[in-house]
Amino acid sequence: MKFDFQNPTRLVFGAGALKKLGAEVARHGKRALLVLGGGSVKRNGTFDKAVASLTAAGVEVVEMAGVEPNPRLATVVRGAELARHEACDVVVGLGGGSTMDAAKVMAATVFYEGDPWDMIAHGQAQQRLPTRALPIVTVPTLAATGSEMNSGAVITNERTTEKSYVIAGCLYPRVAVVDPELTVTVPPDHTAYGVADLLTHVTEGYFNGVEGTPLQDRFAEGTLLTALEWGPRAVAHGQDLEARAQVQWASVVALNGWVQVGVNAPFPVHMIEHVLSAHHDVAHGAGLAVVNPAWMRFAARARPAKFVQFAQRVFGLEARGPEDLDAALAGIDRFQAFLESIGCPTRLSGLKIGGELIDRYARDTLRIASDKEGRLPGRPPMSEADIVSTLRSAA
Repeated sequence: MKFDFQNPTRLVFGAGALKKLGAEVARHGKRALLVLGGGSVKRNGTFDKAVASLTAAGVEVVEMAGVEPNPRLATVVRGAELARHEACDVVVGLGGGSTMDAAKVMAATVFYEGDPWDMIAHGQAQQRLPTRALPIVTVPTLAATGSEMNSGAVITNERTTEKSYVIAGCLYPRVAVVDPELTVTVPPDHTAYGVADLLTHVTEGYFNGVEGTPLQDRFAEGTLLTALEWGPRAVAHGQDLEARAQVQWASVVALNGWVQVGVNAPFPVHMIEHVLSAHHDVAHGAGLAVVNPAWMRFAARARPAKFVQFAQRVFGLEARGPEDLDAALAGIDRFQAFLESIGCPTRLSGLKIGGELIDRYARDTLRIASDKEGRLPGRPPMSEADIVSTLRSAA
């Protein structure tokens, strides 16, 4: 196991942390582009509280509203142009993962020369990563993507129907202000989708990583068990602040890099789901809840031992040995049943997606991410036929 690891983001976590936003932002700038989504933060009062904190700290606010659930490239460009025109010197992403992702890429696009789509991986010969961005501060209002404390972002090109990612050091937020109180008004369905999202972040690294990472396995299993315990409470009792806090922390840990240190894992489930949400604009976590169990059943047949370990350690199931495929599949069944129990769809039909374009989804996935043999990276790698059969199994 060999790795380099650094996460420079300062984390301010806990109920009431939003009050500290202004003081944190003022350390990095005096004129903030405040990036928002569709308006829920205004309806529930979060926007007013954030602006009050910023204003009290002497930070001027330039509002950039209207980020879509799957943020579009045109919106990113519009935000960057506004930041330049208004001479903003810091960017604040206030909202869910889409809002924070858009804020990150806006902050980089301010300085980026050329088409900002070139910084997003989409199968081009050479991805041109950003090297500079305005200081970024993130304030999540949903426990899901973990974008508040990592250097990644996912953007949709509405012209080409492509959705993909960028990972660059300049996209690390300077500060993440994480206040679980901001999530208590999230409705049950989107709370459940957030739980599915964070679970997938963990299982992607767990099942696709290199061998010889026992400590990371335990970190992953602990995060999974925490989400399995507290997630249903957060879904069923939205005002339960303790449940909200535990799920929020699990979301941060699931993708701030710590669980994945040294595993060097690709994320095939995410790559497949990105194509689904690019075509159909479905909620990302809901799409993952469909794709992930189907992918697990495909992968378990090639590598049953890790799935047996998952079944034993996470769900307490018994196995005849490390290669017991029946035990491995039973663990996946339990995982899918959990997702269904909190209200997640686990079939394409639950997303109102038919099977007509499945071949197209497979081709698009491989066009954006493939190895030298033209397969989707993962353990095991997936051919176009593998992706098609996996999606058909989830129809």
